[in-house]
Amino acid sequence: MIKVLSMMKRKEGMSLDEFRHWLTEEHSKLSQAIPGLDKFIVNIAKTDSPDNPFDSVNELYFADEAAMQAAFGSDAGKASGEDALAHISGRSRLITIEYRLK
Repeated sequence: MIKVLSMMKRKEGMSLDEFRHWLTEEHSKLSQAIPGLDKFIVNIAKTDSPDNPFDSVNELYFADEAAMQAAFGSDAGKASGEDALAHISGRSRLITIEYRLK
């Protein structure tokens, strides 16, 4: 299993409430349409603090590397990526292999 952690900072001038609504109501619909995406979890900052380097950490799960590449290369994957770039000021991604120790 491949898990992509996508850490996002909202666009300048967007409130945390607006960001939360966009991510959970609008962007999540695009993400859910990505073929090969097994699970999508959104974690949004509880409070609005200038000390937070990111406003959300999102978890995208794929069966393997090939499924991830196909998903991001699909029309739905590209649409989701474009939507994200229109609503954020920055994003970092970390591609991981999840190890459950407990």
